[in-house]
Amino acid sequence: MNCTKNILSSLLKPKSVKNAERLLHGRGQLTGGAESIAIDWYASHLLFTFYSEVSDDDVNTLVDAVVDQFRQWQMPIQAVLCQRRYLKGAPVECLHGEVSQPLWVTEHDLQYKVNLLNHQNHGLFLDMAEGRKWVLEHAKARSVLNLFSYTCGFSVAALAGGADSVVNLDMSKGALSVGKQNHVKNDLHGARFLGHDLFNSWGKLKRFGPYGLIIVDPPSFQGSSFTLDKHYPKVIRRLSSLAEEGADILLCLNAPEKDSEYLTAMVEEGAPELSFVQRLPNPAAFADRFPEKALKVLHYRYGS
Repeated sequence: MNCTKNILSSLLKPKSVKNAERLLHGRGQLTGGAESIAIDWYASHLLFTFYSEVSDDDVNTLVDAVVDQFRQWQMPIQAVLCQRRYLKGAPVECLHGEVSQPLWVTEHDLQYKVNLLNHQNHGLFLDMAEGRKWVLEHAKARSVLNLFSYTCGFSVAALAGGADSVVNLDMSKGALSVGKQNHVKNDLHGARFLGHDLFNSWGKLKRFGPYGLIIVDPPSFQGSSFTLDKHYPKVIRRLSSLAEEGADILLCLNAPEKDSEYLTAMVEEGAPELSFVQRLPNPAAFADRFPEKALKVLHYRYGS
């Protein structure tokens, strides 16, 4: 593989054997020739993800070079996996070693369950690490609403940071089940898990509110149940009815084709009572030549 040298020069050393973190973010277009490659570390499991077609020989060349670098770092590797996102179903193959089932990874001293053999998503979005850290640091004594909660990483961070309670809502009962396990693993209490359609649940959410911290982290596309253009404005228009005075609101957008102005314009039109505070940084490992194509987490405040 022609870009192997560039990849090795950009490759980050894991901070810990138990951590979950990105080691190479080729899609950020800062490593020549690696634009369709990502390398992630999940507690001694090394995952190579390819977003465009690649030969077995090129995969093996890159894997061998990276594994050799880990030997030089004296970092133990339990398993090496390869995911081909360009193929239907985004299949994952274990190339070396044995994958732990279940596999628990650490982030900010909290543990999260991941499944690397799952197609496409593995249970923890690594680019949202700074968002979870922010919630950990700002949730104390607050009632939190976590919309599109997936496996409830924000909820774990909020309760660990001293939140009074968290309401998690997601249509995927399977994801919520993993979320419940994440709370048990970290000995956290005070969370509710609602496996409902958001747009049929406003009344129930109001009864549990109002909220001092609201997190909205929707998928960019989820069939007919959620599309950004149609459904995100509907969510934004409802936020002030759920928020207490002075509430912090995190609005997330992970669609490369949509920039942050797309979201700010939506707020200006649908919820002008919200004040923009800041855009949260992404992890340094996710540095991007075009930041507007990367994950966008916008912090707003309701009222004073």
